[in-house]
Amino acid sequence: QVQLVESGGGLVQPGGSLRLSCAASGSIFSSNAMGWYRQAPGKQRELVAAFTSGGNTNYADSVKGRFTISWDNAQNTVYLQMNSLKAEDTAVYYCKGTDLWKYDYWGQGTQVTVAL
Repeated sequence: QVQLVESGGGLVQPGGSLRLSCAASGSIFSSNAMGWYRQAPGKQRELVAAFTSGGNTNYADSVKGRFTISWDNAQNTVYLQMNSLKAEDTAVYYCKGTDLWKYDYWGQGTQVTVAL
């Protein structure tokens, strides 16, 4: 069974930091097929950060310089380090992975709330 299991969300004050984790299992994933998305209430799901072919990274303009995506090959885990968090970063964050056979999988989502 293929699973993407996220963790690390929670409540944080503006200016604070969180690190999200997404552990992939049950199939073969590579870093250049992993990414993070988020969905705020009443809004569409949007790309936050992702690896692209060639090992490059792509970030939403709103998070550039604050968020960093990384991949631990040994742990089959993708991380999202989020610094200088703002209220507008509040959303459910989802991990997405595409396996070797080009099937897309999503995690269950983890809530991030930035508030005083």
